[in-house]
Amino acid sequence: MRWANLLVLCPVASYQLAALPFAALFHHLSASRRLSPSARYVSLLAGGCLLATACAGGYAALLFVPAAAAVLVLLLVSPARVHSWAFSLQMSWQTLCHLGLRSQGPDPQDARSALVLSAVMLLTQKVTSLSLDVHEGTVTLQPGPGVLQRALPLCSYLLFFPALLGGPVCSFRRFRAQIECPLASYRPLGAAGRRCLCALALQALRAGLQGHLASAQGCAGLGCVRSVWARALLFKLAYYSQWMLDEALLEAAGLGPEEGQGDLSGSDLWALETSNRVSVFARTWNKSTSRWLRRLVFERCPAQPLLATFAFSAWWHGLQPGQLFGFLCWAVMVEADYRIHPFLRARAASRGAKLLYYGATWLCTQLIISYILVAVETESFSELRRLWTSCSSILPLSYSLALLLLLTRKAKQN
Repeated sequence: MRWANLLVLCPVASYQLAALPFAALFHHLSASRRLSPSARYVSLLAGGCLLATACAGGYAALLFVPAAAAVLVLLLVSPARVHSWAFSLQMSWQTLCHLGLRSQGPDPQDARSALVLSAVMLLTQKVTSLSLDVHEGTVTLQPGPGVLQRALPLCSYLLFFPALLGGPVCSFRRFRAQIECPLASYRPLGAAGRRCLCALALQALRAGLQGHLASAQGCAGLGCVRSVWARALLFKLAYYSQWMLDEALLEAAGLGPEEGQGDLSGSDLWALETSNRVSVFARTWNKSTSRWLRRLVFERCPAQPLLATFAFSAWWHGLQPGQLFGFLCWAVMVEADYRIHPFLRARAASRGAKLLYYGATWLCTQLIISYILVAVETESFSELRRLWTSCSSILPLSYSLALLLLLTRKAKQN
């Protein structure tokens, strides 16, 4: 393994590592009161614009245009209609970006389109969360003496550089409080350093396992199950490492999430890898996005909220065949999870039966999640078809059949 490769985890990580010193400098100047609140907003906004231009080049316009449009909507549209306008405009723009950039064909040597799409997706989270806050009255955009003074906090929130390319999305209220009243006693470098070390350790583990798991990449008979599990493990380690680095950058800037509001902690990592419930994994995986989807879709959908939430997640991710199939499969698996586990728990009376129940359901959960992750990451329809016809589909199909049987049984009892 080449240890130098660990310093360049991926295009997003390299830019975030480069931004770490600037984030720490920003916090130092803010905590020492050398920057006024307006200067802090300007610094974060300028840093975001520079970072977007550096990593995406001309593609950065795809980020600046919807951000400016969202600010205008937030300032000009009434609270009763602001969320509908913001949601429609932002999701329409993001969908056009996905379709337009995908039509150009992937270029492994050019990561700009992927970086700007990631930033646009995060912008969608911020815009819709803020517009929903305004709509519900939890955030009031106070009229000020000038449009620029009113727009500055909004622009800074939508484009501030520590959360431009990744990271748990905080609320506008928390962002404004952190900017206007920074904690001088808070020491972010320790927390940021620990997260960077964790990210490096996870990436080192991934690099070490990649060679050993290469032999498991073949797909023949039951070997497909091992292949899918191996690929999913590498995907998970990459996500864990990136989420750690995302939060490290926020911590360095003094804008870290509240306790338990981040995307990944030690307890979250343990829960993800030891859970025997697909539903628990879904709630713990990428927690800030899960909370956003719950608030935006699940709690507001009058019918079939679970299916609607996962369908919207597929739309938000880009609606590629693998994403559409993967997220809809995930919805079915979560629904099956809600039905199967009470049925099995009621029959696991002895200690041995409970251990068998936990072990079997843990294995099923890990294999199903592996199947879903590989499906979501599959970009071509031919690869997705190979996944469908492999032995890895047996377990999701079994869960689906069990769901149908339990629903039929419940209908007969009623």
